[in-house]
Amino acid sequence: MMIAPSRKHYVVGITGASGAIYGVRLIQSLLEADYEVHLIVSDAGWRVLKEELGWNVTKRQQAIEQAFGELSHRVTYHPNQDIGASIASGSYRVQGMVIMPCSMGTLSSIAHGASDNLMGRAADVMMKEGRPLLIVPRETPMHAIHLENMLKLANMGVRIVPAMPAFYYHPKTLDDIINFLVGKVLDCMNIEHQLFTRWGDSDAHTIEDSDRPN
Repeated sequence: MMIAPSRKHYVVGITGASGAIYGVRLIQSLLEADYEVHLIVSDAGWRVLKEELGWNVTKRQQAIEQAFGELSHRVTYHPNQDIGASIASGSYRVQGMVIMPCSMGTLSSIAHGASDNLMGRAADVMMKEGRPLLIVPRETPMHAIHLENMLKLANMGVRIVPAMPAFYYHPKTLDDIINFLVGKVLDCMNIEHQLFTRWGDSDAHTIEDSDRPN
């Protein structure tokens, strides 16, 4: 029996690394692109949401509803301790997973297959099922263990997208910088967006006479 196609699903993880706004903006973009989102937030991630974005983390479902408004019904929140959640099983079909931002602790756990919470287990499922897993590490400077863990995951096909802004498109605001990184992640997911101006797509990149070489 043929089953009618349903809206596509992505898993988004937010950890205790600084830059929670990256994950929030990614979720907003996915919802606007008509995706369903399964959200996992680590305990440290909730603290960062409180400290950086002012979320009321004592009422987590309410905070999610306030953040995503009328689209929040397409966000399914899973507590990180719920190792029996739907997304902990490879039989539950999702398009992929993004951890944005990703702490070095979470990255290490995934690199070593710990699967001791839902974040790690869901990431492990992506790798074992051959589904896309994107990690946005947010740490500086990095030492050898950080780099070795990222190399280990990259060799397994995990996409590593460091939280590095670009300036060739002349960002004017903090939102411009946030949107650029979210847009780069969406590019890796093959999801269309208009979050930033691509190189060559704007007349702003034409060479003025004063810039021409002699």
